[in-house]
Amino acid sequence: MTVETELKLHIAPEHLNRLKRHPLLKQLSPVRATTRKLYSVYFDTPDLDLRQRGMALRLRRAGKQWLQTLKGGGGVQAGLHQRNEWETPVAGEMLDFAALEACGAARLPTALRNKLQPVFVTDFTRTSRMVVIGDATIELAMDSGEIRSGEAVSPISELELELKSGEARQLFELALALLDIVPLELEQTSKAEYGYILCAAPGMEVCKARAPALEKSQGIPAALQAMIGSCLQHLQANVPGAIHKLDKEYLHQVRVALRRLRAALGMAETFRPDTVLAALHEQVAALCTELGRSREWDVFVTQTLAPVCAHLPEHTGLREVLRTSESLREQHQAKVQDILRSQDYQRFLLHFGAWLKGAYWRAPVAPELTLPHFAAQILQRRSKRVAKRGKPLAAPPPKTGSGDGPEDASQLHALRIACKKLRYSAELFSSLYAEARTRRHLAALSRMQDILGMLNDIAVARRLLDELAAGTRHETIALVRGWIEHDYSERLAELREAWKSFSGQKAFW
Repeated sequence: MTVETELKLHIAPEHLNRLKRHPLLKQLSPVRATTRKLYSVYFDTPDLDLRQRGMALRLRRAGKQWLQTLKGGGGVQAGLHQRNEWETPVAGEMLDFAALEACGAARLPTALRNKLQPVFVTDFTRTSRMVVIGDATIELAMDSGEIRSGEAVSPISELELELKSGEARQLFELALALLDIVPLELEQTSKAEYGYILCAAPGMEVCKARAPALEKSQGIPAALQAMIGSCLQHLQANVPGAIHKLDKEYLHQVRVALRRLRAALGMAETFRPDTVLAALHEQVAALCTELGRSREWDVFVTQTLAPVCAHLPEHTGLREVLRTSESLREQHQAKVQDILRSQDYQRFLLHFGAWLKGAYWRAPVAPELTLPHFAAQILQRRSKRVAKRGKPLAAPPPKTGSGDGPEDASQLHALRIACKKLRYSAELFSSLYAEARTRRHLAALSRMQDILGMLNDIAVARRLLDELAAGTRHETIALVRGWIEHDYSERLAELREAWKSFSGQKAFW
C-alpha cells in the first residue's frame, strides 16, 4: 500500500496549452515531458456500495499495460488529497481480486464482488514531467479529456501535483508559482467523484459544518490542524454553489465556515503567535466583512421589507424602496461572486494550505500543556467574556425609552460576537466531551445567538434605512422604522428569557 499525496487544480483548456509551453516548467524539470493516453474503467455495484464506503476501484490501460487500483480512506484538507492506494498489474481488462489482496488490500466481500459492474470511464491524455522545487520532487500531470457514463459526458482539464519526495507544503509552493503564470482553481473533487456525480446525478448539496473527531491524547498542533482543516473543507465545499447562486443557503454556509475559521485561528494565535497566521487571520476577517455586507442587504430585502410590502402591497413608496434595495443587494452579491471567483481567493487558499503543512506546527510543545487543558482554557476564557457582556441582561428591564432602543445595539453586538466565538469553539472541541452535556449547553447558547442575530438584523436595518433616507422617501422610511421597532422590543424580552436559561447551564468542560 502507498499513500498518495496530491494537489488537484482545475485549469481552462486554453490555459493548459499555454502552461505546457511555459519556460518555467523546463527550468524546474530535469527531464523532458512524456505524453500518454490513459483509459480507465471504474467499477461499483448498482447501489454504489464502494462509493458509500469511500472507495474507488478501477482498471486503467496505459499503452498495452493494464493496472488495477483500489483507493480508499484519507481525505481532502485545504485542497490536498491524501488516500491509501493499492495498485497491481493485471493480465487484461478483468478484475483480479487475488492480485488485489496480494498487494495488501482488504478482501472485498464475495456478495459485493459478484455485483460489481462498470459505472463510468475516464478517457484522457496526460502530459507529465518530474519537477524539482526546493528539496521536493513532484510529478506534474496535465490532463485533458473526458468522463463518460452512458450518454452523459463531463470534460477533464486539470493539473495533478503528486508528491514523490519532500514536504507537502512544497506542492502548494509549486501551485503558487503556476498561479503566477495561468489562472487556476483548487479542485476538491476527484475524477472518480465527478464520474459518480455523472452516473448518479445526485446534484450538488449544501455542506453543513462538522466537528472534527479529536482524541484527548492528541497533541494540540494536530487538533488545531484538524479544526482549521475542517473549516476550510466546509468553506470550499459551498463556494461553487454560492458562485452559481444555486441556493442562498450556500452563501450562508460560506459565511458560517469563515466565522468558524476565525474562531479556530484565534485559538491558534492563543497557542502560538505567528506572522503568517496573523496575516491569514486578517484576510479571513476581510472576507467576512465583504460577505457580511452582502448578507445585510439580503436580510433587509427578504426579512425586513418583504413582510411590510406583503402587508401593504399597494404602497407606492414601499415598492420604490424595495426596488432600490433589491438593486443594491444584487450589486453586493455580484461583488461577492467576483471575490470568490478571483485568483486572489485561490492564492489565499494556497497560502493557507502551505501554512497548514509548514514549520509552524513542528515547534516543540510543553509536555504539561495537554489538549484537554488547552480546550478548557479557551472555553473558560470565552465563557467569561460572554458572562461579562451578558451581565446587564440579568438586571430588571429598563423603562421604555431609557435603554431598550438603538443605543443598546453596540452592547448587544459585542455580546453576539462573544457568543459566536464561544459556540464555534465549543463545537470544534465537542468530541472531547460527553455528548449530552455538550448538546444542552450548545442548544441554550444557540437559542441566545439566534435571538441576538435577529436583534442585530434590526440594528442593521436601521443603518440601511439611514442610507436610503438620503433620497425623498422620508414617510416610507418612517413607516418601515415603526414596523421594525415593535419587533425589536419583543426580541429583547425573548433574549432576557434565553439568558436565564443559558446562564443556568453548568460548564461542560
